[in-house]
Amino acid sequence: MANSLKCDLCSKPATVHLTQIVNNKIHKVDLCEACAQAKGVTDPSGFSLADLLVKASLNPEPRGDLRCEVCGFTQQDFKKTGRFGCPACYEAFAATLEPVLDSMHKGTAHIGKIPQKAIERKSLYERLTQLESELDQAIKTERYEDAARYRDEITQVRQAVGKKTRQPS
Repeated sequence: MANSLKCDLCSKPATVHLTQIVNNKIHKVDLCEACAQAKGVTDPSGFSLADLLVKASLNPEPRGDLRCEVCGFTQQDFKKTGRFGCPACYEAFAATLEPVLDSMHKGTAHIGKIPQKAIERKSLYERLTQLESELDQAIKTERYEDAARYRDEITQVRQAVGKKTRQPS
């Protein structure tokens, strides 16, 4: 039989085992029944992941001297609730929050996602704009063979754009 695990908070025998995988790293939290109930793990509405992350070393121990200038929220408040008080809290606690977010995500700034079809369509429109500009320049400088080539390429790109915009999503 394997060694019995001890509670991360009080060292009693652990009966509740939580596992979180962040960036392909496994973080485990082991709790006894009493600590699990006290932390709200057995009650999903009261579950404070922020509090457990402190023990999983994803979040440094809160320091009481940091306070949000806008709402007055402290790191202790965040530890208790698992939520910030206002949008300004993200800037007030940035030094503490950024390492946590960086370890959980690909970065600390949300840049959004762009659908692949939109990227393809945008590149086609950019190519079309470039070709039209080159066509105008070729006509101005009387390079008619180049202009004919650009005209043919523009026709092909416009057909590709038409196909991309008519496809069902």
